[in-house]
Amino acid sequence: MRAMQGIFTSGLPFMKMHGLGNDFVVVDARAQTVEITPAIAQAVGHRHFGVGFDQLAVIENGAADAHLVFFNADGSTSAACGNATRCIARFLMEETGRSELTLTTERGTLHARDAGDGLTSVNMGQPQLDWHEIPLVKETDTLELPIEGAPTATGMGNPHCTFFVEDAEAIPLAEFGSRYEHHPLYPERTNVQVAQIIGPDHIRMRVWERGVGITLASGSSSCATAVAAARRGLTGHKVQIDLDGGTIWVDWRDDGVWMTGPTCHVFSGTLTPEFLRTLG
Repeated sequence: MRAMQGIFTSGLPFMKMHGLGNDFVVVDARAQTVEITPAIAQAVGHRHFGVGFDQLAVIENGAADAHLVFFNADGSTSAACGNATRCIARFLMEETGRSELTLTTERGTLHARDAGDGLTSVNMGQPQLDWHEIPLVKETDTLELPIEGAPTATGMGNPHCTFFVEDAEAIPLAEFGSRYEHHPLYPERTNVQVAQIIGPDHIRMRVWERGVGITLASGSSSCATAVAAARRGLTGHKVQIDLDGGTIWVDWRDDGVWMTGPTCHVFSGTLTPEFLRTLG
């Protein structure tokens, strides 16, 4: 909290962004020292007493163009957040006038580029397919887990559990997602997707994110679902995924899983000293 003392009197600037309705508070800490704790993230994430977000992202200086740190709405951390990465990549490209850049996260080094027509692409890296990488608690066939519905487990820097269903709309996602987020096979909890195959290059998907709940979209979940569908022979490696908040495109290539979609910088604001003092 000592690093927060300077902003208790001046306030803390932030940006509100979203990718397909998957919304973020973004704090640019490149020019000032900001210590975001789980308690601060949780308070800012409250949609009535704070700002509200699915994830909070912090932009830091690093060896690449920037280093990103992610928090979920419950204050827990995440190594990856695909849509936030795309939003920040777009912001940094507009700031610098560049069409390509490199970002680092706990997930690793990610490459981003302008895809044209207002779209941004990020390479989320190769998926983690072995049980210990995802991670699961024991050696298990990740293609079909020993869970009712035989979902597929995938790691994208964070764990995923993808159920292929006949009708994604018919799944009571609030109860379903909450139940499987905490499945004992996943020691770090898991993101949960219900995916309906529309065609060989087309998926309808809904998302429950660990530490958040139902979200309108999720970039890493989209990548995990595309990988799972391709592994099971349900689609090719390049798919369109329709989420509650819109459409994203995923292409699993030799160099990693590329995710392409729109972004939006909604507004910029300042967390007031009055609010920040309630956190100290």
